[in-house]
Amino acid sequence: MPRTRQSLLAWAAVAVALALVATAVVVTVRWWRDSQRTDLERALSMAPHDAQQLSWTDWSGVRDELDQDLGDSPSGDDINEFLGQGFEADLTQTTALGDSAVQMQAVFGFSPATVDWELFSQSEQGAVVMMHLPESTDFGELEDTLADNGYVEPESATGVWVGGVELLAQIGGITPELSHVVVDEDRRLVLSSDSEEYLAEAAADARDEDGPSDLEDVVAAADEPLAAAIYTGDHACAKLAMSQADQIDQEQAAELVRDAGDLNPVTGFAIGVRRGGDVRVVMSFESDDQARTNADTRAQLASGPAPGEGGDFSDLFDLGDVTAEDQLVTMEFEPVEGGYVFSTLKDGPVLFATC
Repeated sequence: MPRTRQSLLAWAAVAVALALVATAVVVTVRWWRDSQRTDLERALSMAPHDAQQLSWTDWSGVRDELDQDLGDSPSGDDINEFLGQGFEADLTQTTALGDSAVQMQAVFGFSPATVDWELFSQSEQGAVVMMHLPESTDFGELEDTLADNGYVEPESATGVWVGGVELLAQIGGITPELSHVVVDEDRRLVLSSDSEEYLAEAAADARDEDGPSDLEDVVAAADEPLAAAIYTGDHACAKLAMSQADQIDQEQAAELVRDAGDLNPVTGFAIGVRRGGDVRVVMSFESDDQARTNADTRAQLASGPAPGEGGDFSDLFDLGDVTAEDQLVTMEFEPVEGGYVFSTLKDGPVLFATC
């Protein structure tokens, strides 16, 4: 029987209603997922998919930790004082913007003193800085500022504002990582890089949330650090190796590793400073068995000498809980007075040797 016009309209109405319901479900799921994630997890999801080393600074959290309310337009002196306090607290060693902060604030109207957070991502193909700006940001005014300072406006809202090293030389005091800029108002992001091509790809990854999925577990376990260094397994192998130490330290490290027992390469690594100053390290492994084994061996290493650093690890920190859960090992460290645990351990060596 042929369908009447009324029945076709009814079916169309049903189809539209189902489509609206499906859209509402997708939006609800995304909202729920985002509400369960930390800022660092959200930032990771928007990082370049090929990122191997990520450096995180929760600038809003750092300002709270240091009891600093700098307002929307801090002076250069206030910014320098804030960054100095952050350095002494071992909280600013991950930023790519520290040396540019005063000039950034003066020229662009934002800087580490005012943004919510910063994620600096590096890979073999390039590097990109991602900054999350506060709700009060006027993105139209920000784009006018970029144009006034000589950046070439893109043809699309999601395109790259092209600057370049010559423009930065004219501005003065700005890192090459701000050579080119993307403004993502929907996500309240500013992304920048010294490579126009790589920045365009990174901005697309941010919109698609196509970040490095192999680091999701260690980042989730890292919780909410004020500053963190995060490495893929291959990058950790090179970054945390003893190969850069002198021969005597390498020989001592090799002996300590032999005495500790089995060590397996990590598949992901994160070290972060938490509120109050404690440091948490998370390592992922290929299996639960490897995680349990490495919890024991890494705890033994953390209780002994620190070749490449001098003295013992106990001169730097008191070792807290070391736990293995599924494929993750979590280690807690309480810095001793004057011990720069985060900046020391994020670069090596023997405690986290991986290959």
